[in-house]
Amino acid sequence: MASSDVSYDTEEFERMPIGGHWRTGGSEGTRADTDPYRGGTLVEITLADAADVDEAYQSARAAQREWTQRLPAERAEVLRRAADVLIRRKDQVIDWLIHESGSTRIKAEAEWNATRADFLEAASYPYRVQGQILPADVAGKESRIYRRPLGVVGVISPWNWPLHLSNRSVAPALAVGNGVVLKPASDTPVTGGLLLAKILEEAGLPAGLLNVIIGRGSEVGDPIVEHPIPRLISFTGSTEVGLGIRQKSQIKRTALELGGNGPLVVLGDADLGNAIDAAVFGSFFHQGQLCIRANRVIVDAAVHDEFVERFVDKVRGLRSGDPAEAETVVGPIINRSQLESIQDKISRSRDAGAEILLDGEATGPTGLLLPPHVLLGDNNVPTAAEEVFGPVATVVRAHDEDHALKLANETEHGLSSSVFTRDIERGTRFAQLIDAGMTHINDQPINDQANTAFGGEKESGVGRFGGEWAIEEFTTDHWISVQHTPRQFPM
Repeated sequence: MASSDVSYDTEEFERMPIGGHWRTGGSEGTRADTDPYRGGTLVEITLADAADVDEAYQSARAAQREWTQRLPAERAEVLRRAADVLIRRKDQVIDWLIHESGSTRIKAEAEWNATRADFLEAASYPYRVQGQILPADVAGKESRIYRRPLGVVGVISPWNWPLHLSNRSVAPALAVGNGVVLKPASDTPVTGGLLLAKILEEAGLPAGLLNVIIGRGSEVGDPIVEHPIPRLISFTGSTEVGLGIRQKSQIKRTALELGGNGPLVVLGDADLGNAIDAAVFGSFFHQGQLCIRANRVIVDAAVHDEFVERFVDKVRGLRSGDPAEAETVVGPIINRSQLESIQDKISRSRDAGAEILLDGEATGPTGLLLPPHVLLGDNNVPTAAEEVFGPVATVVRAHDEDHALKLANETEHGLSSSVFTRDIERGTRFAQLIDAGMTHINDQPINDQANTAFGGEKESGVGRFGGEWAIEEFTTDHWISVQHTPRQFPM
């Protein structure tokens, strides 16, 4: 059914893995999965319903009981083989990322690398799950703490980095012995879920352990969150939806990475060339459709004018166009609704007094190709006060270092951030005062390490992803005491 040149058998993705079998969903509705740049239909999927969600969770729980008994080496080997499958399927995976999510080839390569790193990092987790022996105040008694998998987890992933942001939860959850039910975003059902399931199936993952639900949020969203089987819901997406998930999840654990409004701060002593390069990348990589992007560029007044002149000149040279072409830096916005949201924020910022230094109309075969925009404004114009999620950079003038810090923290979000200075200790002191889960000194704010903590503060969510934090997220402690000698009781 494909109308573009994606090099994969698209008929494989008309079905989804539920209960150990690839089949169509039980809903009466269908969804056409389309190419945001070219507009063609890639695949049409019959959607899942609430009954499919129940079967998926029941299947994951049944398969998990055997999976958790596998030796660490067996679970690790599946994940290592998945990394090998990803290498063999590299061209196909990158094609799907380009055509389904609108990724430029540069971004698709980066996401492929990140997903492979996810698998390799997770392959070490079965050997890193550790227990404890604790002191006991009772003679002859031993207190043991065993770490074991939660059982089944639900994963809801976004469309912007679909393969990596799904696998960032799926691979660690599987590695430590859980079953998984995954719901990818409606705009990226293949790269966010079905393609990942195929890769793991080819790597030898037992049938029924990973189930993928493709369905409308209105039909399957609440059942995925409220179902009694999952012990944790891992969600990456908007703050509004995340807050709703936390309320509906009742006593389940939640791991939430939500919206961002990341500041990239340029202090007066910064290497401007380095700061400008990082600000361009942090603002416009993947069309700015990243929650950890540089949403605001806050520049000390001492270097503000020079920074703006050089920044605009560099942004003006970015090439927009067909994401399949290697030279393209800025590709299409994911859908019409998202484009209109970006344009609305730009329009309201203009009305609020922002100066637009660089703009342009949306073009391309589907009209979703929005060229880079650069605005000058204060911290209150909509493109600075709100998360834009598009190719828009707002430069904000700071009077001095103290003012820059105040501006950086004037947001309800606290995900990622950056600060540029030639004095590393000054930068470290500044970073420690930023209300964010991550701060990068002399680097762009988009995290590129698979084994690091990843999460936010304030309304940017709760939970950490990567390394020891991922192991802790997807496991639980079980205290078992052993009385080695007979004990005298007081009654």
